[in-house]
Amino acid sequence: MKFHIYLFRHGESYYNAKRRFTGWTNSRMTPKGIKQARTIARKLKNKKIDVAYQSRLSRSKNTLKEVLRYHPECKKVITDDRIIERSYGRLQGKFHKTLVKKFGKAKVHSIRRGYDTRPPGGESIKMVEKRVLSFIKDLLKKIKKEKVNVAVSAHGNSMRPFRRYFEKFSIKQMMKLENPWDDYFEYTIEVKAWNQSY
Repeated sequence: MKFHIYLFRHGESYYNAKRRFTGWTNSRMTPKGIKQARTIARKLKNKKIDVAYQSRLSRSKNTLKEVLRYHPECKKVITDDRIIERSYGRLQGKFHKTLVKKFGKAKVHSIRRGYDTRPPGGESIKMVEKRVLSFIKDLLKKIKKEKVNVAVSAHGNSMRPFRRYFEKFSIKQMMKLENPWDDYFEYTIEVKAWNQSY
């Protein structure tokens, strides 16, 4: 038996559009972001979704809401912050260009793309990966036990370790990933069907 995980990123937020470090800030989606969410929804229209996951942030919830318009069969929506965006700590809300002027391009690139680099008061991607792997472990157990298809409305940086796990990327490859705003990734999980004889 085969079941599926449909992984996607929320649509563009106002902070994304203005090139600000968003992190755990609850920045709403732009009109363009809402269109992107609707594009994902149309692409997933003919799939079956039994259970859906979102983070506590409105951009994750509202993207999922667009997707689930086509899925009355989805009876359960779970909020799990292990899939929330990376925390940028004290850099949240700051403009990329302001920090480039202050610290230089190399330093800002290291903060954004360094696996072990932790912004002040925030998380490294390594830390994000740890919580995402914990989520994946529990998710796979649930799929195998309950035999369900799952949608995951995630964030750019929580998708990196998710994709690394399923697509077997190296850390270097993972850190170069650019996740689309208007598409999804599908992963197939094989579940053994047990024959019960009485």
